[in-house]
Formats: sequence, structure tokens, C-alpha cells
Amino acid sequence: MSALQGLTKGYAKPGRVTWIGLRPERRADVAPVSEVFVGEDGLQGDHGRPGKRAVTLVQAEHLGAIGSYLGQGAVDPKILRRNIVVEGINLVGLKRRVFRVGEAELELAVICAPCSRMEEAFGKGGYSAVRGHGGWCASVVTPGRVAVGEEVVPIG
Repeated sequence: MSALQGLTKGYAKPGRVTWIGLRPERRADVAPVSEVFVGEDGLQGDHGRPGKRAVTLVQAEHLGAIGSYLGQGAVDPKILRRNIVVEGINLVGLKRRVFRVGEAELELAVICAPCSRMEEAFGKGGYSAVRGHGGWCASVVTPGRVAVGEEVVPIG
């Protein structure tokens, strides 16, 4: 392993889950839950996309950044329509890596780009405010239960 590879595998401390939301159907309101089972195709009860977009995650730290670009406080995660909010660990550092969230193991795949609904939800400039801060999509490696407060730890 090269020195750079060693650096990219490191992290300061585990992150933790601060919020979980389910989208029961397309364009439906997001319902916050305290725990959920993550199956092979995504969160049970969620209108997700199987494969590398089965679970969507965003960093809690980015909610404040988005709000700042909009001239307000931190945005409500249910407006972003992501499944899991984590804090304390940089999701970019988990790209193409397997990590454990509660009992589930996920692999971060691709950026979760904002959709045109962000302009609808936040007003003029909403789409641009979310760009680069909208989170990541992940595939499910090992199904399992995830609850608010549980650790997010790289394992691969």
C-alpha cells in the first residue's frame, strides 16, 4: 500500500446516524423514522432505486452549508429527500469503500445530484445551493437494521 493509499483509508473517528427518512412513493413527503431495516434493494418502506442508488446519504454538516447559501439556517433533511443523515465522518472519504451503518454494510457509489425539486423546495437558487452538498448514493453489501445514533465506520 502506498503512503497516499494509507492516508485515504484513515479517518479521525467514527461517524453516527442523526436522522433517517423514508419516501413511501415518488414525490410523497419524507417520513422520519428512528430505525429501519436495510434490505438488498434499499430501505424497507422506501421508494428507492435498487443497485448503486439503493440508499442515499448526506452529511449533517452540509445541511448548514446549504442553508447558508440560501441565506437561512440549516435546512431540514426531509426537504433534501435523502434516506440517512450522518455526522462526524466525511462521506467523500468513503467513496468506493464498504462501510458499516448499524448492522448494514453499504458501499458508496456515486454522488446524489440535486434534482429540479430543490428549486421548487427552496426557491430561486435552491438547485445551485445543493450542488456539491446533496450527498451520496450507496449500494447494499449486507442487509441489516440501522437506527439513529448508531456508528458509521469504514470496513473496506
